[in-house]
Amino acid sequence: GLIQYDKASVLVFDMHNEYGFDDTASDTGMRVTGLKTKFASRVRVVGLGAGTTIRNSTPDFNLEIAMGDITPADVELLTRELNLKETTPTTLHALTVSFGRDWFRRFKGMNRDEVEVEDEKTGKVKKVPHPDSVAAWADEAGVNVMAAEALHDKLRRLFDKEYIVEKPAADSLAEIIKALEDGKHVILSFGQTYETDLDYLLVSNLLTRKIKHVWKNRTNAFRSTGKDEPRQLVIVVEEAHKLLNREMAGQTTFAAIAREMRKYYVTLLIIDQRPSQIYDEVMSQLGTRVSGWLGDESDIAAVLSGLAGRDALRGMLAHLQPKEEVLLLGWGVPMPILVRSRRYDQAFWDELLPRGGTLSAEQSMKDLGY
Repeated sequence: GLIQYDKASVLVFDMHNEYGFDDTASDTGMRVTGLKTKFASRVRVVGLGAGTTIRNSTPDFNLEIAMGDITPADVELLTRELNLKETTPTTLHALTVSFGRDWFRRFKGMNRDEVEVEDEKTGKVKKVPHPDSVAAWADEAGVNVMAAEALHDKLRRLFDKEYIVEKPAADSLAEIIKALEDGKHVILSFGQTYETDLDYLLVSNLLTRKIKHVWKNRTNAFRSTGKDEPRQLVIVVEEAHKLLNREMAGQTTFAAIAREMRKYYVTLLIIDQRPSQIYDEVMSQLGTRVSGWLGDESDIAAVLSGLAGRDALRGMLAHLQPKEEVLLLGWGVPMPILVRSRRYDQAFWDELLPRGGTLSAEQSMKDLGY
């Protein structure tokens, strides 16, 4: 609907490659039409990593990340995934002091070798760290050698990612942002190779951090000059609890978007089957909610947090027909509305894209109860 009615640009972090190209439904075996098929000129599908294909289809372009774009904050976000130690922030800070934006490339290039030298006093041969080793840098920078080497080991999982390169073939990060500014819609697909939580956390947070910076600057410029109003942007996040749980919410860009970015034309749309695992302060910032049947009491409580009349709403949620009904509630509607869900099939598309035209804005608002 957002794409069809051109109300906002949409960025989808498609962790499981479900949105862009055609697929087959696992429960019915029916063909499921991808957004690229229906909106070919308006949707750009981006594959993570050079040469990545999505369901045997070629994306519009591929995303590579420059080593210089990775910040210590991006790495600290991965503390749980990489099992980083409490010494990590200190070591990362020392790396940026030593090498600036080039810290990731320089750290990756360090070895763990030793060389033999002759002791000037005793004449005996001894082993010392190789000049290009982690230990040699740590000694020079005043960093604990064991902590530096431990971090080097942990970051090998990032060092080995083929989509993190010294010099990308093109500035695909800027290309994504430009497409969104121009009113296009972007589906970032992670492909079969990079469907891990580590890839999802790193790439989604890094790209969103850059988008936040651009939209904030554009909004501030618009408020100063009254020219070039920013395009409304909706960022769609799957499995949101991985980015917005209690431990990580304070570190990710997504939490900041939920709190403050509506003022800067950016809205967060999160999708999750376990809302209770999302940090309650983030849940309280989600104005409009669409919920199907939930069997877990903690999930029900999370969906209803911050809303008036929770007892009555709890009863409505408990009596929803699974896979058939959803409850629409919050800021987007004047009162909670029970909605019968429908299959994502050809009948859906025939109604969304009727040959005789589209519903007027007035009729759409009337359907929502206004």
